[in-house]
Amino acid sequence: MSSAGGEDASSSRKGKEREEDGAGGSRREEGAGLAEGEVDLGDLYGAAAGWVEARTSCPHLGTLLPAGAVDVTRVPPPDSPCSRCHHPAENWLCLICKDVLCSRFINKHMLCHYQEIGHCLALSFSDLSVWCFACDSYLDVQAIAELRPVYEVAHLLKFGERPPFRSLEVLDLSTGENGSSSRA
Repeated sequence: MSSAGGEDASSSRKGKEREEDGAGGSRREEGAGLAEGEVDLGDLYGAAAGWVEARTSCPHLGTLLPAGAVDVTRVPPPDSPCSRCHHPAENWLCLICKDVLCSRFINKHMLCHYQEIGHCLALSFSDLSVWCFACDSYLDVQAIAELRPVYEVAHLLKFGERPPFRSLEVLDLSTGENGSSSRA
């Protein structure tokens, strides 16, 4: 999770500013020019509402080893404690070296691992989300094929069943958009 609440810089800007017109015109600050009682829709969506959109690509995926059978079998159980402080909860799996480390809300060992070693990709054993420390953003395991094998193994270990995946045919992986809405 990000020190700024789990949002990347572009999502936080979107939450603080919004397009005045749909044609890419000028931007205005939150609440500027609103009539009394009118609600700024920018406050209801995006980072201002407390949620962020996961990225559908990441330039750091090249640091992952190809997902072979040996690599996937190295995924430890989701109840594994932090390898440094042995805390049992809020732990993350480093997707590069498969070390299990606690979150920034416990003793910050995963964050320290990134700062010391540079391994930026991690999977949360709490909710199976994937975070890139270098991008300061969540990554969409549904849209990023390279993340699917380790996510699937973690899901199997945590819940005893395969995860439901959106069909890759529905996603346009180059943009992360639904491919069915604008294709000719």
